[in-house]
Amino acid sequence: MANLKGVHLHNSDEWATPQYFFDELNAEFNFNIDVCATDENHKCDKYYTKESDGLSKNWGGYRVFCNPPYSQISKWVAKAYYEGRKDNTVVCLIIPARTDTRYFHNYILHRSEIRFVKGRIQFDGVTKDNAPFPSMIVIFRGPNIDDDDKQITLFDIL
Repeated sequence: MANLKGVHLHNSDEWATPQYFFDELNAEFNFNIDVCATDENHKCDKYYTKESDGLSKNWGGYRVFCNPPYSQISKWVAKAYYEGRKDNTVVCLIIPARTDTRYFHNYILHRSEIRFVKGRIQFDGVTKDNAPFPSMIVIFRGPNIDDDDKQITLFDIL
């Protein structure tokens, strides 16, 4: 179970990304790997499951889609930050908008592009209701990104 006490009653760490949401991002980023998926919910032909352990793999040179398990979010954010600094690599995370966390200040703020999702996502297979938390998209675009490109915007497709 995700370690988000008091935030939701969902008993799983799997918050599957809705296809329409992925499609909107994929149209921009053209992902070629999903580093945190299951055999049932993967969004790319190449993907890693819990068993194949995307945290232990090299993401360099890929256009990475990642909707990580929220119980291990700090590990995934740190991994995305370091992998996203590699040449020809783009990493896109969908995570809860938790701006008060250490991982946000250590790895995201002033180090990435942040898109706050307007509204709440209705994750596939979780509930008929929208998520009980706000979400953000965090994008790391390799070592050549200019500081002026590290921006905060709204993502409005809901």
